[in-house]
Amino acid sequence: MPTPHINATPADVAPLVLMPGDPLRAKYIAERFLENPVLFNNVRNVQGYTGTYRGKRVSVMASGMGMPSIGIYAYELYRFFGVETIVRIGTAGAISDDLELRDLILAQGACTNSRFAEQYNLPGTFAPIADFDTLCKAAAAAKAAGFAVRVGNVLSSDTFYDDADSLQTWKKMNVLAVEMEAAALYMTAARLNKKALAVLTVSDIPAKGTEISAEERERTLDRMITLALELAE
Repeated sequence: MPTPHINATPADVAPLVLMPGDPLRAKYIAERFLENPVLFNNVRNVQGYTGTYRGKRVSVMASGMGMPSIGIYAYELYRFFGVETIVRIGTAGAISDDLELRDLILAQGACTNSRFAEQYNLPGTFAPIADFDTLCKAAAAAKAAGFAVRVGNVLSSDTFYDDADSLQTWKKMNVLAVEMEAAALYMTAARLNKKALAVLTVSDIPAKGTEISAEERERTLDRMITLALELAE
């Protein structure tokens, strides 16, 4: 049955959902990579499509921006639509000096400055991590495709314009890059006993003031999208 944010039925959505932040990127993926894509959701212009990739059924749906937004959509997809795996595909800002523009990251864990986990009333600090099997499959698919990837911790931040320069503090803990959604996705998946992974492309290097253009993002993100699609079963 439909939810307040997704006007669909469980039959409309595949077990694997690719989740970019941008609704237009969801549309781009559906039209460029999927065969016979069908729009199953457009509530609030958050587009979701289901089609096939190399004969395997897969969905793609936008998450919106930030942890509250992906927390809502991921919860509803897992809880009400039978989704087993969500793969966030998005951009990140490099923190590690070893990263360059367009590098690929598999987020093994997601540190955060968010208070998202407080809802669970845990007597300690929860460590949000990716599903191990999905992470291993992505790493193997990257190797088979000849894509170099970095695997490690990222930072999921609640702030884009940070009044304090905190990235150097996270850098000393070997955090690779900063983004805004993975931790909430990983926590939601853990709570519902589902699978999640974030596959990220370095789009900017804050310390250097460099970034890829909006036009380049559409072309250079294709490796990340292809890698995520290879996880369809």
